[in-house]
Amino acid sequence: MYNLGIVRRVIVNGTFDILHRGHIEMLRFARSQGSYLLVAIDSDKQVRELKGDKRPINTQEDRKFQLENLKCVDAVWIFDSQEELEHICKIYRPHLMVKGSDYRGKPITGRQYCEEIKYYELVKNYSTSKIIENINNRK
Repeated sequence: MYNLGIVRRVIVNGTFDILHRGHIEMLRFARSQGSYLLVAIDSDKQVRELKGDKRPINTQEDRKFQLENLKCVDAVWIFDSQEELEHICKIYRPHLMVKGSDYRGKPITGRQYCEEIKYYELVKNYSTSKIIENINNRK
């Protein structure tokens, strides 16, 4: 008989529009907290609603492809609304949800289906919005 151990499910959600070091460090941390990491990403429609018509920079399929090819990520699911994200949490039943430290004190979709929430301290100076701003300000 094989001892497969207990699978500790971890979830992270976000846009992951321009993948950068801050994202990768958070995903590596999240994976280190469990044995299976699911990343739920906002659909293109959801990103436009949240961040405006000029976003996302990368399509949902490209963002999904990039994330799926990181060795710390086990699966990537796309969601189209906060209700869909809540449903993902309900069926996945994560032991742990990892959120960026900027979410402290804010409502977290799907929290009621997670055993634990951990906040990851954001990596200084890494932000998709800052990257876009820097590109737009170049002459």
